[in-house]
Amino acid sequence: MKTVLFVGAGRHQRSAILQARERGLRVVAIDRNAGAPGLQDADVAEVVDFADVRAAIEAARRNAVDGVLTVSADRAVPIVAAVAEALGLPGIGTETAHLMTNKVAMRRALEGADVPQPTFAAVHDLREGRAAVEATGLPAVLKPSDSSGQRGLFRLDSTADLETHLPESLAQSPSEEVIIERFHEGLEVNCLAVVRHGEVTVLTLSDRRRPTGIGFGVCLYHVFPSTIPGDVLTETVRVVADALRALGLRDSLAYPQLLVSADGVRVIEVAARIPGGQMAEVARLGVGVDLVEVALRQALGEDVPDELVLPRQAQPLAIRFFTADPGPLPTGKVRRVGGLERILSCPGVVRAESYIVPGETIRPVQLDGDRRGYVIALGETATEALERAEAAALTFDVEVEPL
Repeated sequence: MKTVLFVGAGRHQRSAILQARERGLRVVAIDRNAGAPGLQDADVAEVVDFADVRAAIEAARRNAVDGVLTVSADRAVPIVAAVAEALGLPGIGTETAHLMTNKVAMRRALEGADVPQPTFAAVHDLREGRAAVEATGLPAVLKPSDSSGQRGLFRLDSTADLETHLPESLAQSPSEEVIIERFHEGLEVNCLAVVRHGEVTVLTLSDRRRPTGIGFGVCLYHVFPSTIPGDVLTETVRVVADALRALGLRDSLAYPQLLVSADGVRVIEVAARIPGGQMAEVARLGVGVDLVEVALRQALGEDVPDELVLPRQAQPLAIRFFTADPGPLPTGKVRRVGGLERILSCPGVVRAESYIVPGETIRPVQLDGDRRGYVIALGETATEALERAEAAALTFDVEVEPL
């Protein structure tokens, strides 16, 4: 029996851990949180802070693992790569893992390969920040170079905005480095791709719809297939392949995020893991590809044949996240949460989940963590799927004490 190590055992990892066990694998899971839900489902559960690379490697050696992976957790990607290198297991390598999780390093690698992206500058203090804003122009985007979940992310419309937000953005970066990028209007598009022996297979392109204002980086909806026209779609696929080659990916799942504007396609970010935010469901329901199975095979060094990767269908779908303004949830302290039965009985709905608990406070959306569940709906078209998801979300019964 082969053994696989999951680095991280939170909510997003749990279903993958269960799937690995159903596949007949022995599962070892590590997480610093003893209450992480995935730990209870692993064959071997260890409370290990995986920020401690040495401790993660020791846990892998102690359990004689044959493969290592993570789901959703960007900060675990370098740890997975380090464990794989230390034990001689399949992986993307620590150098590539750094490029995939450090926005400044990623930007420089893409720049060196002439991959289209926003103008950018690395920043460590206010003096550099002012120079960066002058170079990139306004509006601009400020974000930590090595954080995720939209923490420390701000839109800058003036140097006063820079002075206000730079300290918080720097505080969210373990390396105390941020990046300032030119802001471009356009449609955000999520891509799911598989890289096998350096060859890129694009699985899906879907629209990533987000709000304006303070939570502008948080996804409210995924809509598949994307609404971009055919000629732009071809260009988008080319840009994706160029970006993944520039970043050194050879055998990995990839999650590029792109911006499609009137003047072209630009790469915003790329991740080398199964993404969170129910993106795995876009692949499973939309094109019939199981990202967890692909990730497990690549972690174990097994062959990933075409029949597991090539899209088998094109099912329009929409994922609507439960958020407060600009979403359907009220703001305030939660008194009562209704069940999901009414949502699940709505036309086209195939799945819904809620993370809301009585006593918590719901606020207007600012971070990814403010998404408190989701509903997935199918339709004959993407527009119908989106309308069904929105209608279902509006039936969610949550009672609050107003703020």
